[in-house]
Amino acid sequence: MSDTPILYGFDGSTYVRTVKMVLADKAVDYDQVQVNVLEGEPRQPDHLARHPFGKVPVLDIDGLRLRETEAICRYLEETRAGNSLMPKDAKARAKMSEAIGLIDSYGYGALVGAAGYHLFPDLIGGQNDEALAQALSDSDKLMKLLMENKGDSDWLAGDEPSLADYFLGPIMFYVSLTPEAEKVMATPGVKEWWKRISDHDTFKATEPDLGE
Repeated sequence: MSDTPILYGFDGSTYVRTVKMVLADKAVDYDQVQVNVLEGEPRQPDHLARHPFGKVPVLDIDGLRLRETEAICRYLEETRAGNSLMPKDAKARAKMSEAIGLIDSYGYGALVGAAGYHLFPDLIGGQNDEALAQALSDSDKLMKLLMENKGDSDWLAGDEPSLADYFLGPIMFYVSLTPEAEKVMATPGVKEWWKRISDHDTFKATEPDLGE
């Protein structure tokens, strides 16, 4: 493996953006190999050799090949200096971990389904109105639970941004570009959180070029 970390995955992926935000916060220099999901590249033999399930991102670093965004981010957090993205308080860390689990298990499909209806229908199997309604319903459940857990804090797991915010922000970016944004952000607290993450330096620095 190269001494310079190599990130495999294209900039349009929300999970790749999450990793790029952490790399930026940690000031890690790296090379990136674009693996375009929309063009089916993760299913090509060269990438399947990296990730047998055809997913991105993959990060080669320190002689390791790491798959799955949370594993990559936690490794960077534990091995690199820079802004800490994990709360010191055990209860806040538990909230962060719960938020990431909720986003991964229930939120990603719902939010991408709501955004994809307008932005990339072919990727989600077409514009199905019943599927959109279900995606919006599930998104509403997620937002209410995340805001309930957040309470009066500025961020999802406390008064500083954490990995939980870095997971949700890139997904919400796509939602924000669609007519469904008002519905998804109707839960009290979501718009204020969205403004904070939108203004965050590493979030702005990693915005994908949708013209590519």
